[in-house]
Amino acid sequence: MDVTGENPGREASWKKMSKEELEIQYSPSGWVVRRGAEETLRTYSQIGDEATKRAQAARGSLLHVPYGDRERERLDIYFPEDESEALPFFVFFHGGYWQSGSKDSSAFMVSPLTAQGVAVVVVSYDIAPKGTLDQMVDQVTQSIAFVQKRYPCNEGIYLCGHSAGAHLAAMMLLANWTKHGATPNLKGFFLVSGIYDLEPIMHIPENEALLMTLEDAQRNSPQRCLEVALTQPVDAACPVLVIVGQHDSPEYHRQSREFYQALRRGGWKASFEELDDLDHFEIIWNLTQKDYVLTQMILKTIFQES
Repeated sequence: MDVTGENPGREASWKKMSKEELEIQYSPSGWVVRRGAEETLRTYSQIGDEATKRAQAARGSLLHVPYGDRERERLDIYFPEDESEALPFFVFFHGGYWQSGSKDSSAFMVSPLTAQGVAVVVVSYDIAPKGTLDQMVDQVTQSIAFVQKRYPCNEGIYLCGHSAGAHLAAMMLLANWTKHGATPNLKGFFLVSGIYDLEPIMHIPENEALLMTLEDAQRNSPQRCLEVALTQPVDAACPVLVIVGQHDSPEYHRQSREFYQALRRGGWKASFEELDDLDHFEIIWNLTQKDYVLTQMILKTIFQES
């Protein structure tokens, strides 16, 4: 999808909003159209719990694998029937405004992807207030390096994050892998309904747990990191799909659109997709379905089908 560019130097539109309007824009459950906010959140949790229980009950999984020493530095690995190490690995980072969510209720996509020969890794990390943004970014980096070191013959590592998880996945575009002792074989990014400029989050209630300063926000904003980066992509052919739901809020649309534009300016092979008639939660819970448009996008990207 072609997205017309905006002047990156002009004042950000969110700075003209009142505090109340900003809170509304960054409250995804307030924009759902088929259910009330509470029912949507319950449904999201229920589908995630059920999908994870089914995945964990199936053969061929390694659960609660430590990738570090801290309590939440754990990941689950779900294998297809062919448990070869020479597989594509799809690594998922859950959302929850960096302060809720877990790998234990986020295995939405395991069944349709493993059925097609893709190993799926679902990662936990320290959420706020226990974890800081810097720690979360470091843990995500550590988890990916762990997968690379454990499965060095992989046929590509594909990162996917939802909401806050999309932010964490996006931070990997310019990660310094040297200190982690492995450069991962990254072959694709799927960034779903994410936040890429963290400065607006400083002004809404969600920051009470994050305690994010302006310096924290700038250091951990993929949008800003891309704009100041002097390096070109390590692999210019690595696709980055920036995805948003039609019923995400206008601010989520703006964030995704402007991040896509920054990627293109930086030389990345980026594409922008707005998925019709989906809200912030349906866009992920529908990954339980093999014929879902995003499931098919993921599989076509992994297997390089046109």
